Amino acid sequence: MNFQVPQFIEIEDKIFGPLTFRQFVYLAGGAGIAFLEWVYLPFKFLSVIFIIPTLAFALALAFYKVNNRAFIHTVEAAFRYAWTHKLYIWKRSERSLQALKAESSPDGKAGRSLTATFKLPKLSESKLKDLAWSLDVRETIK
Repeated sequence: MNFQVPQFIEIEDKIFGPLTFRQFVYLAGGAGIAFLEWVYLPFKFLSVIFIIPTLAFALALAFYKVNNRAFIHTVEAAFRYAWTHKLYIWKRSERSLQALKAESSPDGKAGRSLTATFKLPKLSESKLKDLAWSLDVRETIK
């Protein structure tokens, strides 16, 4: 018994001439928005200023690829990055750089430890987490 396995499933079908359905929708939507801008904006030179970026964006959505992926994925990733919360783990500050330089300098301050320079946070959830924190910090110091 032979079964036919579908091949080339990642290639979209050409429905509207040389265009896929998605490309046609992007181009038709861009043309429709450009037409509305032409009709409803009061000055024609002002409408041209808005029409050109609209058509360029529609063309980019339809045909431009970034790293062999559709441009819409790049736009989506940019919006997600811009609107989601960002977590900054560590920021270098002048105080910490000066403290590290003083730590490594050969004058009389070389005997100080990093724990004396920086205040370590006190974790109060459990003794195991406190122990894990102190082991991690001591390993990174050495």
